[in-house]
Amino acid sequence: MARSTRPVVHYIATRPDGTVPPTDEYLARYARERGEPVTTVNLADHIGQVIDHPSPGQKWYTDRPFGYFHMYTRPGEILERIEDGWPIRLFVVEPLGETGNWGGDNYPYWLMSHQIRVVEETAAWRALGHRGVQVLTALAQLPDLARQWAEEWDADPEGTRHTYTVWEERVNDTHALDWWAHYRAQYSRRTASLKTANHLAGDVAAQAATAAGADPCTVA
Repeated sequence: MARSTRPVVHYIATRPDGTVPPTDEYLARYARERGEPVTTVNLADHIGQVIDHPSPGQKWYTDRPFGYFHMYTRPGEILERIEDGWPIRLFVVEPLGETGNWGGDNYPYWLMSHQIRVVEETAAWRALGHRGVQVLTALAQLPDLARQWAEEWDADPEGTRHTYTVWEERVNDTHALDWWAHYRAQYSRRTASLKTANHLAGDVAAQAATAAGADPCTVA
């Protein structure tokens, strides 16, 4: 019996308002500095519709801030080019017409086109990989943990510092696990989701500790 193949799904992540961010943030910043508009499209306004790119660039070069629709087939890499990070909205799209990929064999999870159909909006957690729900659950627990750590530090700085030193030594002893996660993310095309999760974890913990009244040393 022939093995069934899983259908390829194409994703585009947008800003919270539904607009597509630039495919090249450097060119976008340069254009803004020159007072030039940076074209975008709001996918949320076109569910079920076919969209032609409003200002298509050369096929398939990054010759302008937003010159093509840039789609991902690997959910763990969707956040690769989101300039403001999380939160995002996530859309399933269908490429139409001619498609390309300037990354060649090195970036098989990229696809570019000048026309798409916006199929539907889907759950944003998918951009963090197949365990995105667990990632968001862990992040939601960090504020309480950060406040607890901050209170312990304020109540007993020396004792908490000792606890931290012991913990840091254990982390260093198992540093191979960190590298395993890093290389595993690269191998499975989840580098962008790992980077985003780490960044969010640091921000969430720091904000919670600061809100709890911790001094800068405690927050660090």
